[in-house]
Amino acid sequence: MMSGGNYTTIDNQNVSGSVPAVPDQGQMTVKFTDSNLQTFPPSGTQGKISGGSQPPRDADDTFSKPISGSDESTQQGGGGWLRTFAVSSYKQYFDVDTSDVLERIKDSLFPFRGTFNERTADTPDLYGPFWICTTLIFVAASIGTFVTYLAHKLQKKDWNYDINLVTWSAGLFYGYVTIVPLGLYVILKYFSVPSGLVQLLCLYGYSLFVFIPALCLSVVPLEIFRWVIAGVAGFMSATFVALNLRAHIKSAGERWFLIVASIFLLQLALAVILKLYLFTVTV
Repeated sequence: MMSGGNYTTIDNQNVSGSVPAVPDQGQMTVKFTDSNLQTFPPSGTQGKISGGSQPPRDADDTFSKPISGSDESTQQGGGGWLRTFAVSSYKQYFDVDTSDVLERIKDSLFPFRGTFNERTADTPDLYGPFWICTTLIFVAASIGTFVTYLAHKLQKKDWNYDINLVTWSAGLFYGYVTIVPLGLYVILKYFSVPSGLVQLLCLYGYSLFVFIPALCLSVVPLEIFRWVIAGVAGFMSATFVALNLRAHIKSAGERWFLIVASIFLLQLALAVILKLYLFTVTV
């Protein structure tokens, strides 16, 4: 060190003895205070819908087994109806494999089994119903457009594409698979019948799959054949829903038959509406 033009030598040993040594940077540990935020990703995340993780459901939902040993309200960021607005609450309903969806579609094509609710009691999904309705929208619009196109060309008349078929189909299928289960859920609650809204949405969504092949077969230009196809598809869909809900709705008392009959007739009405609107061509 230089001071006033003179050089002064400092003993390294004295400096090292009086100044504490800097610890090795590789061994430093920094400890933060615990945070109240949710850990991401969650440590208890389960893959595939058949895993141990269960989606939140109604407390009186007899379609599913109650969740035990877990604090759902804490994990989902709130309890009660606040979970309805959390995206994480719906994630588990879309975590399905192709084999799961195909198996449930197969059950919908065999309506007299009446075992769909038993198979999906613990793991209802919304993935299948969403894509079934979306597929129906485009199939109905495209098939209906093709039928009108053929009818006009056979009579050598001008043909214009009707974009309203797409919007009408979207409103019909999305509205039906949402409003009808929601209305049935409210009715069952009124009669003190325990029910799960997600299970009803799943059931009604898969019940519409039979209309996809029915709409494809309706391109055949025979009116009687189209009525037969619409009737068979409506009967299969109505039977699938009614039989899967019959045993459950019996707890409503003497009115259970009226509820099941209304469910059956409403599904038939959907088939009639599809036939009249999409395949009754006026030129």
